[in-house]
Amino acid sequence: MATQVECVKLAQSLPPVLLRFFTRYPPLLKSAANPTDTASSAITSRSTLPSDPNANRDRSLYETSIAPSDLPNPFKSHKYPVTGRWHDPVYSLRRQADLVKLARAHGVEELLPYTVKGTHERTKRREEQGLQVKGTGVGQKVKGKQRERTMKGRLERRKQAMLEMPAMIQQWKQLGHGRGWKKFPK
Repeated sequence: MATQVECVKLAQSLPPVLLRFFTRYPPLLKSAANPTDTASSAITSRSTLPSDPNANRDRSLYETSIAPSDLPNPFKSHKYPVTGRWHDPVYSLRRQADLVKLARAHGVEELLPYTVKGTHERTKRREEQGLQVKGTGVGQKVKGKQRERTMKGRLERRKQAMLEMPAMIQQWKQLGHGRGWKKFPK
């Protein structure tokens, strides 16, 4: 694993967009031996209590400490445990794609959370579904322009005419340069 100095150099070379993202959603490092140590440094606490002291609410709902591993994936929608409602992803698909492109360019794509815009997911989907262009499947034809559809037949007729050309020239010479000639082009 990279030393702390290497990590700092890498962080300094990242663009501000990626730095903000990794500040908000720190990557889960597999080498962290004790997750509570990393969680203590990234605890965010919300200490605002309701103004009504007689509210029958659980205090743990208002004072929470969230470890980085407990943060929901910002690229996926998630169900809010208190109300049971679904929250939209923090980052839209377009912004996810932009982040993935930036991370890929700087070599830190594997530190991003799972996203359908990731390189691994895109290649996996391409392998499973194939190139989805109409007419590229088995037994299918692409419609194309008329000249493209009829090109094979025209080339075949042209090739056949070129093979018959010596006999046609010989016949032209025998008939006397056009007298009695019936094969004029239309």
